Amino acid sequence: MQEKLNLIISRYEEISARLSDANVVSDNKLYSELMKEYKNLTPLIEEWKRYKKASDDRDSALKELSEAGNDEELRELAQSEYEDNKALAEKLEEELKIMLLPRDPDDDKSVIVEIRAGAGGEEAALFANSMFRMYSMYAARQGWKIEVLGGNPTELGGYKEISFSIEGEGVYAKMKYESGVHRVQRVPETESQGRIQTSTVTVAVLPEVEEVDVNINPADLTIQTYRSSGAGGQHINKTESAVRIIHNPTGTVVECQEERSQMKNKEKALKMLYSRLYEAERTARDSAIAEERRVQVGTGDRSERIRTYNFPQSRVTDHRIGLTLYKLDDMMNGGCDEIFDALRLAEKTALLAKSES
Repeated sequence: MQEKLNLIISRYEEISARLSDANVVSDNKLYSELMKEYKNLTPLIEEWKRYKKASDDRDSALKELSEAGNDEELRELAQSEYEDNKALAEKLEEELKIMLLPRDPDDDKSVIVEIRAGAGGEEAALFANSMFRMYSMYAARQGWKIEVLGGNPTELGGYKEISFSIEGEGVYAKMKYESGVHRVQRVPETESQGRIQTSTVTVAVLPEVEEVDVNINPADLTIQTYRSSGAGGQHINKTESAVRIIHNPTGTVVECQEERSQMKNKEKALKMLYSRLYEAERTARDSAIAEERRVQVGTGDRSERIRTYNFPQSRVTDHRIGLTLYKLDDMMNGGCDEIFDALRLAEKTALLAKSES
């Protein structure tokens, strides 16, 4: 661990010095890249400083303990300080080991989220809208930008499906555990007898990628245009501004009708296509590394049931880590950090255990 830390500390100090160099400051691209790396390394350096202080304080207390002689009061004080700092140093050391684990190369990327109503008819569509609202409010708390790419609304205010992008720093790192089946248990607004219904929605979180990350031959694409329509099928646009793109080799289909401009809809649809194809390649690559996938929190498989939202009991349960919270209202209003942080820690802990075995 210390060898890795020494390399990181050296790199951090090098970047810090370069950021003060006038030649670097005048190079916007280089300065931006170095600043991003500097910000990524800062939490680790701060944790290392806390660990070093606790270790130094532990060693100082041990020295004082050996020099206390028969002074009982001094010995008790030194012993207490030694034990406190020893426990803190051990805790910080474990946290450092987790922070030193290799990062997912996609963690810094923005994402495209796709939510689809599953079992449960109109109630599933309404919950798809609730999920969209939850992620939108969470994004707002993080200072991220959200943009709807496409949707198929229902007359009662739900969504059969909706796709949207979330842009910001480290979005994928926090959102990537959301892929899978989300189950809701609540009394539908359309239920007059007060009976609880179980419905599901499927969520897919795709890292947003550039064209250079995925090679697409334009000849492999079939691009169609059609008139935009809203809930109930009524036409909301008299021109063929909506765009459908089919990637013929894989059969992947993306659509966008959110903009009045056909060009803008095409740009958004291509963005969705690149992300879907990239995710397919990533999934195929990861599934080939079976052992590594087994230690991860969930597989990212859209068929995996990952969480249940029980409204009558205000309970939310994440089945992958066995975590249950009675804070459903807060979570549906964007208070997702407690579960998201627990999932991230669970995966890092599992990866650490694997690396040490």
